[in-house]
Parts: sequence; C-alpha cells; structure tokens
Amino acid sequence: MEWFVEQRPAYSILKIILDPGESVTSESGAMMLMKGDIDIRTHTGGIGRALLRRIAGGEALFLNTYIAKSQSELWFAPGIPGDIIDIKISGEPWLVQDSSYLAHTGNIKIGVAWRGLKGLLAEGELVWLKLEGHGITWVNGYGGIEKVELGVGEKIVVDNFHFVAMPANTRYRIRKFGGWKSFLLGGEGFVVEVEGPSILYLQTRILPPLAYAIRKFIGGRS
Repeated sequence: MEWFVEQRPAYSILKIILDPGESVTSESGAMMLMKGDIDIRTHTGGIGRALLRRIAGGEALFLNTYIAKSQSELWFAPGIPGDIIDIKISGEPWLVQDSSYLAHTGNIKIGVAWRGLKGLLAEGELVWLKLEGHGITWVNGYGGIEKVELGVGEKIVVDNFHFVAMPANTRYRIRKFGGWKSFLLGGEGFVVEVEGPSILYLQTRILPPLAYAIRKFIGGRS
C-alpha cells in the first residue's frame, strides 16, 4: 500500500494505491475517486458502536470498506477544508474529534469516548471517537495541523476547539482562562491544561467563528 496527500494544507485530498487484497475503510461520503477493480462493503463496524457514534458523536451510522481485487487507486476528501495527517495506532487507543476521522487501514475499531463534565465545561465535544487496535488512521483538521510533543511533567494550555487527536491516556484538566476578569472578558472562558508525556494534534482554525461570521451576513435566512 502506498499513500500520499496532495493539495495541502488548505484543500487536501488523500490518495491511496492498493495492491490486490489490501483494503481501506472510510466514513461514508468521503470517497472522491476510484480506479481499478474494487469490492465495496458497507457496514456499521458493529451495530452497538455504530449507534453510539451516531447518537453521541453525530457520526454517520455506516462505514465503507474498499477491498482491491486488482491494483487500485482511491481518493478521499474531507468535508471541511484543511490538512490530512496519518496516525499509527498500535495497542494504545487514540481519541479523535468526531469531525476529523477520515479513513483507516488495518484492524482498528471505532467507538466513542465520553468526556464527561470536563467536556461540558470546556464546550467543544462531549463525546470523541475512540480508535483502538493496530493500523493507520487518517484524520483531517480545519486549516493546518500542528503536532505538539510534551515531555514528562510538561504542561500547556490549549483552547478546547483546536483539538484534533491525542492518546486516550493523556492527562488533562479544565480550568478558567487567567483571572476572573480575563475569564469573563477575555473571550476564552474555560481552557484545557494538558500534562505530558503526550502527543497532541491541533488544528489551526476552528469552525464556530466562521459560523458566526456567516450568520451575520445571512441573518435569519436559511
């Protein structure tokens, strides 16, 4: 299997070349182009997991698995403009924001991870996708994607909406932004303090300001 990303970082597309017998699974609606003899199987990935993804995370109920019967090529495009990266999963589960999952290959199961009151306080996602197993997953972000590596005991503060992915065992806590004046007037509210060791992927843009800007122009019109 070979793969590469083109048109990055603003309008990235993922291109995968498959040898016979190799397969890739993607979210429904992500396929842009197919070339070659490919068998397509639409499935839930486990009905219980699928229902949880749909109800809790807002994800599509079905996944599409593409199995190459000859040397084939697949192109995938995310629903929002931005970059695409790969994450190698090997035993340790990863958390991915629900709008960032694009595709995967290998023995990977997709479930949900409840973030509890931490997620509620920090706004953003209450439920993230949880990917576990062995393989490669491709995720996308809105804008570019930055990789942040934290050493043991190292701490950073991140705006919750900028998260794309991180290991499931990452230690973090919710706290207010600065003092009370900054918290109330600084435009950040609650933020997330993350402690290493860990690896974080962050997106350089977030959707709420874009949605707000568009809403100012369209008003109450649909």
